[in-house]
Amino acid sequence: MPALTGRIGAPTYAAVLRTPGAWKFYFAAAPARIGIAMTGLGIVWLVHGSTGSYAAAGSVTGGFAVAEAVAGPQVARLIDRFGQTRMLPITLLAHAMMMALLISLTITGAPLWSLVLTGVLAGGSLPQLSAQTGARWAYALRETPLLSSAFALEALSVGVAFMVGPGLVGIISSSTSPAAGSMLATGLLLAGGFLLAMQRGTAPPPTAPGQHEGAKRLLHRRFVGLVGTNVGIGLFFGSMQVSVTAFAVSRGVPGLAGPLYSITSLVSLVAGFAYGARRWRTAPETQFVAAFVWLAVSCLPLLMVHTPLAAALALSLPGLAIAPFQTLSAVLTESAVEPAILTQAFTWINSGGAAGIALGSAFAGWIVDGHSAQYGFLVALAAATCALVMAVTVKVSGS
Repeated sequence: MPALTGRIGAPTYAAVLRTPGAWKFYFAAAPARIGIAMTGLGIVWLVHGSTGSYAAAGSVTGGFAVAEAVAGPQVARLIDRFGQTRMLPITLLAHAMMMALLISLTITGAPLWSLVLTGVLAGGSLPQLSAQTGARWAYALRETPLLSSAFALEALSVGVAFMVGPGLVGIISSSTSPAAGSMLATGLLLAGGFLLAMQRGTAPPPTAPGQHEGAKRLLHRRFVGLVGTNVGIGLFFGSMQVSVTAFAVSRGVPGLAGPLYSITSLVSLVAGFAYGARRWRTAPETQFVAAFVWLAVSCLPLLMVHTPLAAALALSLPGLAIAPFQTLSAVLTESAVEPAILTQAFTWINSGGAAGIALGSAFAGWIVDGHSAQYGFLVALAAATCALVMAVTVKVSGS
């Protein structure tokens, strides 16, 4: 499908979805987005339900996440080379087989090493749906004012999925069986993934032999800076997960940990909707730096909060920066790399964020154990500051 040309009007979500074929692939991927958002927590419920050990559940989930981050770009390379319609069904079936094996091994009480190994294989085969839908938006709307709104719409959908998915896992797994959440997650991923694969007209064409070798073409200052900012934002999210939980527990209200943490996401969804619905005259690189300046500044009140109400107000502030960052990260990535390797680039961006979350959670946990929740928020501030430095690198490299 050629890039959209002709009269484009104001870049609104309705205009984006009027792009030929857009609403079909956008809504086709909706079940898969929710399934992916459910997968990690579903594995925690699955393994803990059979072993009674959070350490075992964490080991399997950790192996899954590391494999996803490491193998994801390699799978994306194959997708760029052979096309989504050919590779997506293969990866979906491979992932479903590994998840079925993991569920079976867990229920039958298999050794932990076999669960970790199967979790690694399941994570390594997890299809990167957001990277593939992002590549479709870029293919349809490259060099048009609508592309930024399309990426904002995609980020909004992922945000909704990660608000709905974990809660759905908790309800299903607690009310039926610990394995039910993983089963439902896999089923939703299969349904949405196959529906997306059926939308052939909007898929970017496979690249010619030799054009898909993208590793060297990604190793330039601008793209490395973009990956670095995503590592930084991952560190921020990972440290915030631990710090908010520690804060709630230390104030004697552990039940508020989830609602407090969700405030940032809720504000981000509203801000993201507003941000993507209008055209911005400021250069994306400048907006990118401004978003991280705000993120760093918004962490300062968290260092001084002492009550849940004050924490709730303070946690709303970072959400104003998260949604613009997610949209701008996609916009700048699309402009920084060649179309032939765009799925790989989006997957590297996602992997950077996943790696940052894992590192941030571990480091903040160590800091909070030795001190207090406020020190965990200090880690979040340091992460935001590091991401700001990388964002400046992106701006400088593009000037």
